[in-house]
This record gives sequence, structure tokens and C-alpha cells, in this order.
Amino acid sequence: MKIILASASPRRRDLLKQMGVKFEVRVPDADETGIYGPPEEVVKTLAVRKAEKVFCAQDEVIVSADTVVFIDGRILNKPSGYSEAFRMLEFLSGRRHEVFTGVCVRTHGGKIFTDVCRTNVFFRKLSKDEIDEYIKTGEASDKAGSYAIQGRGALFVEKIEGDYNNVVGLPLVTLAGLLKKAGVKI
Repeated sequence: MKIILASASPRRRDLLKQMGVKFEVRVPDADETGIYGPPEEVVKTLAVRKAEKVFCAQDEVIVSADTVVFIDGRILNKPSGYSEAFRMLEFLSGRRHEVFTGVCVRTHGGKIFTDVCRTNVFFRKLSKDEIDEYIKTGEASDKAGSYAIQGRGALFVEKIEGDYNNVVGLPLVTLAGLLKKAGVKI
């Protein structure tokens, strides 16, 4: 069975390579707006929406995911620019937040398997200069919550509770379980 990754994320590609599976990338053209509710439902809905936008041949399964940062009842997606990234990092500074990733596996026959992974992330207190310097690296621009735990953003994280790969963007244990349910051997 061939795995198709429905994502443009280089981080998700790296994580799939880490699993040792062969895969192909097909970037979905999915509308990621207009979904509201608890973060678990938002990421699950978006992961399914992405999987449904990618062609799936008979010998293929589609893998898709969506990740958000959640704090104080607010979902933090990717920042729209410098100012929003600065506000997000200032908001996360010295606090605990949650990272949710919805994962979807869709078979050629249309069967859909989904799950959600949640990880607690604890940030140390950040200075305005640190936030400014970090954003200027460009690393914050396409990341939920404006940071990359696998990059320089790791310097902000005091500890995590849960799956590290979830914070990167693809919880591998969760994905492996869904692939097994879909009948895919890895």
C-alpha cells in the first residue's frame, strides 16, 4: 500500500521519513477557514477536509494532519505577519499551552480513520528582544503558535508533557495506530 501525504509541510515529510515508509506528497487545495469549536474538533475536521481533497488510487492511502496551538480558549494558527507572531509569542511567554494535531487516514474505498493527539508545552519567560530576534529568523512565519520546537524555538520550551512529534506536526504513534486500523503495514 502506497502512502500519500496530503501536506506541503517539510516537517511532516521529515517525520514520515523517520518512520522509514515510502510516500509521495500531494498538496491538497483545502479551505481551512470557517471551522469553529473545540480545538479537537477543529483539527480533526481540517485533517479530514485535507484528505478528501487529494486523489486516492486503489493501492493508496491518504495521510493528512492539522496542528493548532491552544491557550486560554483561543486557537493560535500560523501568524499573518510580524505583529501577529510577536503577539502570539508574548502571549505564550512564561505559560503552558496545548498543541493539538488531528490526523486522518483515508482509504481508496472512502473509509476514514481519525484521531487527535494533545501535548502540553511549557514556555519560559521571553524578553521582547528574544521574541524580536526569533521572528527575524523567519522560523515563526509558517508555524502554529509562531514557533518551531524542532528549531530555534526549542530554546523557549522548558518542558513538554506528551508526544514531541505532535508539537512538530505529526504524532507518529497516533499515525501508526490509524494506519494499522486501515490495514497498512509499516
